[in-house]
Amino acid sequence: MPDKNIIESMSLRNFFKRYIPQKEHIHKQGGIHLFSDYLHDPNIWHLHRRSSAGGAAVGMFCAFIPLPIHTISSAALAILFRVNLPIAVVFSFFSNPVTIPPLFFFSYQIGAKLLGLKEKNVSFSFSWDWIGTTLVHIWEPLLLGCFILGTVSSFLTYLIIRLIWRLSAISKWEKRHRK
Repeated sequence: MPDKNIIESMSLRNFFKRYIPQKEHIHKQGGIHLFSDYLHDPNIWHLHRRSSAGGAAVGMFCAFIPLPIHTISSAALAILFRVNLPIAVVFSFFSNPVTIPPLFFFSYQIGAKLLGLKEKNVSFSFSWDWIGTTLVHIWEPLLLGCFILGTVSSFLTYLIIRLIWRLSAISKWEKRHRK
C-alpha cells in the first residue's frame, strides 16, 4: 500500500489541470484544427476518472504508431471515444525523438520474434527518409510489435491512472471523514 502522505498530497485532477494544455492552445495546434467541428463537445474537455484514464490510454496507444502522426491520431481517437483530448495529446508525446529509437527497436524485436523472422540490423531514426528506405523492409514485425506494445501500455496506463485516481479519492474521503 502506498504511503498515505503521498496519496493525500496527490490530487490527480489538480495535477492534470495544472499541466495539460488549455482548450485555446489546442485549437491553435497544427493539424488539430481539422477537428474544429468536434472540439465543442464538452465531454472531451472534462476531467474525471474515466475521461482522464481513457485519454491517457488513447495517447499511449498512439505513441506507438510508427509514423509521425501521434498528435493527430490521438486527437481523432479522443474525439471518437469521447475521452479527454488534452490528456490524450500529452500522453502521445511519450514517443519523442529521445524515446523513439528504443521503443521502435524493442517493438521490432517483439514483432520479429512473434513472426518467426530473423532480425535485421536496423538503425531507427524518425525521418521521412528512414520511412521511405527502411520501413518498407521491416514494416510487418515493426507494426505487430508496435500494436502489441501500444495495446499493453495503453491498458496498463488506463489501470494505473484509474488506481491513482481511486486512491486519491479514498484519501480525500478519509481526510474529510476524520474532520
